[in-house]
Amino acid sequence: MSSTSSPVTTASQSASVPAAGATKSAPRLRTPRKHAPGRRKRSVLLTVLTGLILLYTVVPLVWLVISATKTMDGLANSSGLWFSDDFALWDNISQTFTYHDGIFVRWLLNTLLYVVLGAGGATLLAILGGYALAKFNFPGKRAVFAVVIGAVAVPGTALAVPTFLMFSKMGLTDTPWAVIIPSLVSPFGLYLMWVFATEAIPVELLEAARIDGAGEVRTFFQVAMPLLAPGTVTVLLFTTVATWNNYFLPLIMLKDPNWYPLTLGLDAWNNQAQTIGGDVIFNLVITGSLLTIVPLIAAFLLLQRFWQSGLAAGSVKE
Repeated sequence: MSSTSSPVTTASQSASVPAAGATKSAPRLRTPRKHAPGRRKRSVLLTVLTGLILLYTVVPLVWLVISATKTMDGLANSSGLWFSDDFALWDNISQTFTYHDGIFVRWLLNTLLYVVLGAGGATLLAILGGYALAKFNFPGKRAVFAVVIGAVAVPGTALAVPTFLMFSKMGLTDTPWAVIIPSLVSPFGLYLMWVFATEAIPVELLEAARIDGAGEVRTFFQVAMPLLAPGTVTVLLFTTVATWNNYFLPLIMLKDPNWYPLTLGLDAWNNQAQTIGGDVIFNLVITGSLLTIVPLIAAFLLLQRFWQSGLAAGSVKE
């Protein structure tokens, strides 16, 4: 009686016997190396360009800090990028605040006034306008969008002379309002808040608040405003820097030195060296310039996380 092997046994035996001619393993192809997801590619050209930009940005600031520690003789007899023998930073700061009956303090207060009313008002108007344009539909919305984009493209210096003529007719020149009122208009801030409000405020959240009985004013301040915080800080920083560094508009609007901002006041100190009998106080001009930029640097460092997220709003579509 003959016995037959089962199919399972036969298959296992045939699988255990290597095929003829397969004594050597097949050659493995070399796959290209892939970068790990968390590893970034290095670019020498990009590193060099970043270093040059960093050098271009930092060197003037380093020169300003070093020069603020020198007297007039030290500025003339030492290298611009190294300290002199006499360290006079604290004396320069004291003289800056006390020179000409403390006019620098008056210019600082004027600048703060222009920033609080001008930049603060421009930020508030940008928030209100951006929210309305983003969340409400009305006739002429496309025309408003075209006007806003066109206003962003027009430089402020091109409107300075027409603004001066208009304010001269109204008798507002040589007054703080000649600087504050034009600063209230920020087309770029309005456009930025428009884009930010479109992405940051869900329409469903507004509808839920209205269903619960909240009016438009309460919905705006209790629902929309907290969501607009990053965009608000970003617009506030931009308008603050623009108002703080504003030079051309106060130059054509103001004649009374008591209403000068810091930019115009420091320029007046710098021009004293070109007048007959004028005091040469370049050390105070440099020290005043250093004191002028300190508040801006502090504001950017303290509010960095807010304005970075505000700038990135709308850049990624989910």
